[in-house]
Formats: sequence, structure tokens, C-alpha cells
Amino acid sequence: MPLSISSQTTTSERVYRLSRTELLALISAIMALTAVAIDLMLPAFDDIRDSFDLADGSADTSKIVTVFFFGLAVAQIFYGPLADRFGRKPILYVGIGVYILGATGSALAPTFELLLLSRFVWGVGAAGTRVVAMAIVRDRFEGDAMAKAMSQIMAVFMLVPILAPALGSVIITFVPWRGLFWFCVVWALMVLLWSFRLMETLDPANRRPLNPVATVRGFVQVTRTPVTAGYTISSVFLQAVFTAYLASSEVIISDIFDRRDQFALVFGAVATLFAATALINGRVVDRFGIERVVTTAFNAILPLCVVLITLAIVGNGTPPIWLFMPTLGLILSAFMFLLPNLNSAAMMPVGDIAGTASALTGAVRIAGGAALGALISSQVNDSVTPFAVGVATMCLCAAASVRIVRIRATRRLAGASATSEFPQALHVTVYEKEDS
Repeated sequence: MPLSISSQTTTSERVYRLSRTELLALISAIMALTAVAIDLMLPAFDDIRDSFDLADGSADTSKIVTVFFFGLAVAQIFYGPLADRFGRKPILYVGIGVYILGATGSALAPTFELLLLSRFVWGVGAAGTRVVAMAIVRDRFEGDAMAKAMSQIMAVFMLVPILAPALGSVIITFVPWRGLFWFCVVWALMVLLWSFRLMETLDPANRRPLNPVATVRGFVQVTRTPVTAGYTISSVFLQAVFTAYLASSEVIISDIFDRRDQFALVFGAVATLFAATALINGRVVDRFGIERVVTTAFNAILPLCVVLITLAIVGNGTPPIWLFMPTLGLILSAFMFLLPNLNSAAMMPVGDIAGTASALTGAVRIAGGAALGALISSQVNDSVTPFAVGVATMCLCAAASVRIVRIRATRRLAGASATSEFPQALHVTVYEKEDS
């Protein structure tokens, strides 16, 4: 069914009833649906173990995070083509509906297995909201402006990990842990009501037919676009670190470092660094561009990874928390100079299929990150050394992926050969599509 908006109307004219500030705030709230579903319940892991007769300190609770990520990853592949066919708003509403269904099922689950199943469904719903949010940003912004907008969204988005564990701790002092899931239902309903103010952002000219051939063609276009594929692979490794940290943070802080009473404080302090660097990223990207910021971030992260491993080994798996966690916090916060920029750069050449591209890249990033992150977190029991080694390995692989993309871009320049440095002059060339 065609949109009621004239195809002659430009995107900038069609998008709002909303100001730019309100748009970014709404997108942040939509993105925060995922963060709330994860971070709010971290302080309740002990209560969940007691409710389902799991062993004290059992790592099974990490599955509550990882199955959510798998649902989030798998479903994106389907939401993307739907968003490119039917528009952003209908798919947003479908995603929120499934999100509420999964959250309600989790709140009512009588067994741990049904809780995990409901969490998977919950992740499926969150996938729809995430795909639509990314597609709306790509509809509205391009290039460094998109990276800046994403940084501003991420800065607000990162307030959730700062506040959610503390809020979750407060909630479970008054109501059972299942009340945390009902809180998520209320949050989703509030976002749904707010989203009624948003007008459709999909340009009618970019509406794609919904059939297997068109969908596969769109996926092939994404995979054959070098920067999109390469930067997505890099972000998989970075996502793995985030997944491992979210799944292991309660064990690391509460059990290994024996700071259970300070979990919300420590977790929130690390998340505060996320928000701060996300805000800074918006400024520096606007001034220096994506490529230079990404290079500088990797140059800072890799030495910090060496420090993290050294602390873990010298401390026999339990180094001083006041050394280990700040170092880890610096590494993770530097990701705010990487993920928004790599994601924005990956989307630049595929704006005509923003929904499909957002879906495929997001699915690959989150599924790959969940699998690798689960592998890392499964090794974390009574020592932080496996975690530190996993973080360093993933960061090194992410840097190598970016380097390969840039070397290939250099080779595509007429008469140029590959260099040993990250080329800063490829800000435009690196985003060119590879010929079919």
C-alpha cells in the first residue's frame, strides 16, 4: 500500500512533527529498549538462581543475556526487508509488540527453560526496534553527520547501563525480581506512545519489493560492498567483548572481586565512561572524520589490552579491582570511538537499502558477537585471566579487519599500492562499492 505522503516530498520535509533533538531522543529511547532488557536485571541474578534452584555463582544466568542476543541477531534478517517494503513505523510497532510478549512471558515463566525461551522471543522483538532505529538514522543522516548523530544517540543510550543496575537493585528491594520484567513492559508501552509522533521516514523511491530474489540481491549487495562487509566483521569482534562483559560482569565484580554490594556502583562507573566518550566522539568525528578517530582509538586500545593481560597474570587471576576495572573501563569506553563510527561507515554506501543493510550487518554483528562473547564468558569462573585474554584477542582481530579494508581500498586507487599505514586520505574512496 503506498504512503499517503507525496513521493515528491523530500525526506527532510516528511520526517517530522519532531525536532532534531526530539528525534534523536526518541531513537535513543527505542535503542534503550535493548539495554533496559539486559542491564536492569543484572542485580537480580542471585534471586533468579534461588528461584530456579541453580547453584550459587552458577554461570547459567549468563544464558539470560546470551539467548536474548541470539534472538536479537536472528530476527534482524527478517525485519530489514520488511522495513524496506512496508516502511519503518509498521515494523517498529510489530517489534514493540513482540518485545512486550517476550517480556511478559519472562515475567510469568515458571521454569528456567521457559524463561530462556521467553528471553529469546524478547530478543526477537528487540531486533525489530533496533533495525528500525538504525534505518531511520540512515534515512535522515549521511556520512560524518550520521556518525555524529549516532554518537549523540549512544551518549543518551549509555545512560541506561549507568542507571539500570542501580534502579534494578532498588526495584528488587520492594518487589520480586519478576517486577523488573514488568518495568520493561511499561517502558515499551511508553516508547510506543511516543513513536506515534514520528512520521514515516522511508522514501517511497527506496521502497523495495518483498520477494526472495530482491531480498537475496540486497544481501549480496551488502556483502559485496567492501567497507560494509569489512567494518561489520570488525564490529563483530568488538560486540563480542561487550557481550562477554555483560554476561560476566556479575561474576567478575560480585564473585571474583567479592564486591557484590558494590556491583551497581562499579558497573555504573564503567558505563559512565561509555557515555562520556560517546559525547566526545560526536565532537571529534565532526572535526577529524571517521577514519582518523577510528585509527586513534585502536592505537590507544591495543596497548591497554596488554596492560589488562599483565594485570590479570601478575595478580594470579584476581588483580586489585582498582587497577583492573579502570583499565577495562578505558578499553570499553574507547569502543564508543569505534562502534558508532564503524557502523556509520558501513552504512554509507548502502543507503538505498538501509533496512536490509541494517538487518544483515546487525544480525552478523550480534550473532557473531554473542557466539564469541559466550565462548569468552564461559571460561570466567574464579579468574579474570581468560576474560582479559579474550578481550585482547577480540580487539586485535577488530583492528586487523579495519586494516585489511583500508589496504584493499588503497589497492583500488589507480596507480597506488598498499601501504603499511592506515591511510587517512581514503575517507571517500574507502566507501566505494566494489564492482559486481
